[in-house]
Amino acid sequence: MRHQEYQYLELLERVLQRGDEREDRTGVGTKALFGELLRFDLRDGVVPILTTKRVYWKVALKEMLWFLTGRTNIRELLQQNVRIWSDWPLARFRNETGQKISQEDFEAKILEDELFAEQWGDLGPVYGKQWRRWLDAQGKEHDQIATLVETLKSDPASRRMLFHGWNVGELGKMALPPCHMVYQYHVTSRGELNCLLLQRSCDLFLGGPFNYFSAAALLIMLSQQANLTPGELIWVGGDVHIYSNHVEQVRQQISREPRPFPTMRLLRNPACIDDYKIDDFEVVGYNPHPSIHAEVAV
Repeated sequence: MRHQEYQYLELLERVLQRGDEREDRTGVGTKALFGELLRFDLRDGVVPILTTKRVYWKVALKEMLWFLTGRTNIRELLQQNVRIWSDWPLARFRNETGQKISQEDFEAKILEDELFAEQWGDLGPVYGKQWRRWLDAQGKEHDQIATLVETLKSDPASRRMLFHGWNVGELGKMALPPCHMVYQYHVTSRGELNCLLLQRSCDLFLGGPFNYFSAAALLIMLSQQANLTPGELIWVGGDVHIYSNHVEQVRQQISREPRPFPTMRLLRNPACIDDYKIDDFEVVGYNPHPSIHAEVAV
């Protein structure tokens, strides 16, 4: 069977060759295509952790577990040495105070000063808030994840098993509106759980590799909670793009040959979706090419 990673590498190549050159909100500029699809088979424990560059899968997993808590302050991430969300609150702090503080000093301040973290470390009602505490027009909160788990258990033939983060009334309060936006689930007659992830916007070089693995990890957790087996992850991208300052890195990645995907297993069966910890996950056989550094566009 052809290696699943080639579909990602071919998408990168298509964007480089045919992508529309566009200005974007960051000012960096992109090449972009609209409407792309990738499929990843998760049977037999295989997970799509890309191998043509090292993907720091524990960072991606810690982020997903943080989303599942419903909390939105970067202090909890920094306490786990996860820095992928620091750019947005740092930019807000610099803009509002005029202070030219370094990222390192800003993160240290967030960690050591709880009041400072409350003021400057919160991202607004981003992913986890919408997943676990969606606020409707009447002021009632809805736990979309809990509802999903219950439906997977009680009515697996339902066509209404999904959650999403595009809460129009709260978009203006978010540091970044949700990119991976809608997760829809489907259970086959064989008891396999599939997921279709709609991502409205994807930074293919930096964001995509995290998104594929995170969605797969969540599917594996949900499968265990509902006594199902992992099936397929279908990823649909809206605006899929390569930033102009990532082009050389992308060319380097495309030149590499994929290696076998690793497998992942859960070391215990937690009582509920809220109880998973980073140490519950074991990845075996991950042998990637070296990492390739690139700057995030804010």
